[in-house]
Amino acid sequence: MSTSDNLSPIIVQELSPSDPSVRTDSPTSSLGVFAQSKALTLGVELELQLVNTHDYDLTPYAEDMLLLMSKIDLPGSVVPEMTSGMIEISTDVCNTWNEALDQLSQIRDALVKCADKLNIAVVGGGTHPFQQWHQRRIYDKPRFHELSALYGYLTKQFTIFGQHVHVGCPDADSALYTLHCMSRYIPHFIALAASSPYVQGHDTAFDSARLNSVFAFPLSGRAPCILTWTEFEAYFDKMTRTGVVKSMKDFYWDIRPKPEYGTIEVRVFDTPLTVDRAAALAGYVQCLAAWFQAERPFTPTEDDYLVYSYNRFQACRFGIDAVYVDPPTGEHLPLREHMLATMAQLAPYAEKCGATQALAMLKSEVEDNRNDARWLRERQGQERLLGEVIRQAAQRFRGQKL
Repeated sequence: MSTSDNLSPIIVQELSPSDPSVRTDSPTSSLGVFAQSKALTLGVELELQLVNTHDYDLTPYAEDMLLLMSKIDLPGSVVPEMTSGMIEISTDVCNTWNEALDQLSQIRDALVKCADKLNIAVVGGGTHPFQQWHQRRIYDKPRFHELSALYGYLTKQFTIFGQHVHVGCPDADSALYTLHCMSRYIPHFIALAASSPYVQGHDTAFDSARLNSVFAFPLSGRAPCILTWTEFEAYFDKMTRTGVVKSMKDFYWDIRPKPEYGTIEVRVFDTPLTVDRAAALAGYVQCLAAWFQAERPFTPTEDDYLVYSYNRFQACRFGIDAVYVDPPTGEHLPLREHMLATMAQLAPYAEKCGATQALAMLKSEVEDNRNDARWLRERQGQERLLGEVIRQAAQRFRGQKL
């Protein structure tokens, strides 16, 4: 989840309520209207680790990094996160995964230069392998202090790092349809992005241990199976009347609608070790959305969610080696097979979206049985020192081939 809940200022500007492109004809509730956005546009957010260059533990340099980054003219934005050893970067609205990659690369290069000035390093990955949560400092921002007061120790334990992908939807009902179709592919996203096998210095036996921390929060998990915006507004109003929810950012669902941007937001990815992989994953989301919106291949129902938690657990635990239960048929098959079959199905949409190379990159890694969790374990097997693994991960984030 993204506690700062920021996209770039450009996105906010383009979709502000005063913009003539924003729908004003839908019924209003406390949720507000669903803004219009260009279908299949992308926005990418990455939560990143700041580590020292002595033992490669997390270091509380977010404020210094933000000060240095504010002096550089870049696309997107850089903002603080819950604790001071973290920052979040985001792109502007992008049309293709290559455009997202270009923006992420520009921001990455600036981050690296600023980190060098401070004698620290920037790293991807869903968890820091050996940081101790009780040593973390809450970043000095009112919302973070409010969350800390509410959630106690969970707030510092939430020093974990995810990638969020926004994809544009032509209208509110299409957004909900796309969201529930996308839910069948949550195990794909988890397994492809998994990069958090280590927690508190130990191998968890999970490829993505990060998501276990997310599940501790109330209102996490799946969105309710509602397919019209009118019904969703009624649901939201009921939730706000309970006093539990004040805005959409209080829902920590795996995928959630973002009406102010005219998007849905996929939130289950671990932060990859490279911006190339982050952009490719965004391309995969875009291709799936293109298929759903063009062909309407499924009719989502509540029964789709009977195996949702099981599939999600399998992907977190075993990554690409997971078992996948097909929601409509109940068939059990290797997740790897389901991913490869889906990528073949998406080939024409990848071509239309300019994402053929992105899918080829991900397909190759599935065929080779590789993800970032495997890379981290292999490095630890060779080095026997997690600090050295993080040093190499920092080099990899810079774009060096290892």
